[in-house]
Amino acid sequence: MRTTSHQEPAARTVILGVAASDSHAVANHLIAYSLRGLGFDVVNLGTCTPVDEFAEACAQHPEAEAVVIGSLNGHVHEDLRGLDRAKQSGRIACPVIVGGNLSVGSHKDGSSHERLYAAGVDHILSDPAELPGLLDALRADRERTAVTSGRAAS
Repeated sequence: MRTTSHQEPAARTVILGVAASDSHAVANHLIAYSLRGLGFDVVNLGTCTPVDEFAEACAQHPEAEAVVIGSLNGHVHEDLRGLDRAKQSGRIACPVIVGGNLSVGSHKDGSSHERLYAAGVDHILSDPAELPGLLDALRADRERTAVTSGRAAS
């Protein structure tokens, strides 16, 4: 008699939170709910989350595929001060994705995105519906890189 073991695939972990000066919780909860429905393990840090708390969560969850930061009040540039240092030091090793209202006022210009990339953000989303596809693409890139690195080491 043969027995087969059915292993559940490991849950994909995402760290989620709202930028430090922002207390808007509804979108955060909806994104967490949506990702959990897709099988993700969501470490939801909630609202008013400083960069250091994201870094601490990364240390506790080194398997995390991404840090996802939302902002609706438009002050994300100030809230992400220190992100570049946290990434350079390895305290945040996974990609950082930001979305929401990323600047104050009705006039939006391209420099907002440039400044976020310079601050250490890897991806900027304009629509939360794009998040699952981006996470899948990041995972595929990581797996492709691992296979390529494995071949080079052989």
